[in-house]
Amino acid sequence: MSNRYQRLLIILLSISFISAAIFLILHNSKKNLIFFYTPSEFYSSNIKINEKIRIGGFVKEGSILQKDGNFYEFIITDNIKNLYVSYKGILPDLFREGQGAVIEGSLIKDNYILANTVFAKHDENYIPATLKNQLKKTNYWKKEYE
Repeated sequence: MSNRYQRLLIILLSISFISAAIFLILHNSKKNLIFFYTPSEFYSSNIKINEKIRIGGFVKEGSILQKDGNFYEFIITDNIKNLYVSYKGILPDLFREGQGAVIEGSLIKDNYILANTVFAKHDENYIPATLKNQLKKTNYWKKEYE
């Protein structure tokens, strides 16, 4: 086998291994990414039952219900659409009605999420960019948020 043929073979094998590695990385990362949706974006998406999901919005006024100890039910809204959430665990200190929250969990029914993690807004000036844009579109944005 000539040196020229050996170099060509090494280059082709290297390219095939690198291509396979890139394909595997992209294929696995597609399954593990969780995107952030507002409730309105959620209804226009094609999320399937039992799929992981991350939802952001406001906790609707008067919607927090505490059942059996650390089991909570509440509604996440963007003032257009609502999503019902169940969560078992200790809620963050900053979690309350009217405040922003991000919920990570899985879709159980069409508009019902079983949350694994609840993130509360960390200070009075923070608001997720996607939620901010959604509020501006619906003319619910208030100047004092800035």
